[in-house]
Amino acid sequence: MAREIVLDTETTGFDPKTGDRLIEVGCIEIEDLLPTGRTYHTLVHPERLIPPDAIRVHGITDEKVRDAPKFRDVVKDLMEFIGDAPVIAHNAAFDRSFIDHECGLCGHPLIEETRWIDTLKLAQSRFPGMANSLDALCKRFKISLVERTLHGALIDARLLAEVYLELKGGKERRLDLSSARSVATQAAAATAGGYGPRPRPLAPRSTEAERAAHLAFLSETLKDRSLWAAYGLDVEAATEAA
Repeated sequence: MAREIVLDTETTGFDPKTGDRLIEVGCIEIEDLLPTGRTYHTLVHPERLIPPDAIRVHGITDEKVRDAPKFRDVVKDLMEFIGDAPVIAHNAAFDRSFIDHECGLCGHPLIEETRWIDTLKLAQSRFPGMANSLDALCKRFKISLVERTLHGALIDARLLAEVYLELKGGKERRLDLSSARSVATQAAAATAGGYGPRPRPLAPRSTEAERAAHLAFLSETLKDRSLWAAYGLDVEAATEAA
C-alpha cells in the first residue's frame, strides 16, 4: 500500500533566515489516500518569544510552549514517524524551510526535497487563476471548517488530508473499480470476447402481430434497408414469410 505523510507546521513567523522558529508540527499517516488513524503531534519550544501577530493566527502563546520540548528532543520521533514516505504539505516550501532549518540547527539529516509534495501546486494546476488557500479549497470541496477557529498543525493536517484526497480524484476513488485485480479481470473478459451471450435469452416483449406490423412498415417506408440488415434482419424475406 502507498504510505504518505500529510504534514503541517505552525511557526513564530514567515522566514527562519530572519530568526523565526518552529513551534508546532502535526502529521497524519495515510495509505492509499485513506487515513490510518496514526498521527504525530507536538508543540516545540522555539527558544525565543512568539510575536503577537503570530499568536493571533494560531493562538499558541509563550505560556503554552514554556514546558514544550525543543526540536532537537523530538526530531528523532518525528523522523521515525515520517520514515521514507513522501511528505505532503500546502505551500510545501514554507514547511520544508522550517523543518530543514531546525534539522540543520541540531545536525539531523534533511528530508530529501524530491519527497515533498506541494498541494498548493496541485491545486493551482487544477484550478488556475482561482484562490487556492487551504480555507478556499476546503470550501470548494465542501469540507467542514467548524473545528478550525484558529490555525493548528494537527487540525490543518487533517483538513489537508481531505483536500489531498479530493485533489487526487475525490471520494469516488473509494468506488474505483480500476484496481490491478479488476483491470486484470476486465482484460481477461475482453480477451475471451466480453461478457458473452446470455445463458437464457430474454423473451421478446412484442407480440407476433406487432412484429408483423413493424415489418410491413419497414418494407413500405425504407428505401435503404442496410441498417436493419446489419442487425441480422432481412426485411424483404421476413415480410414475404409473414
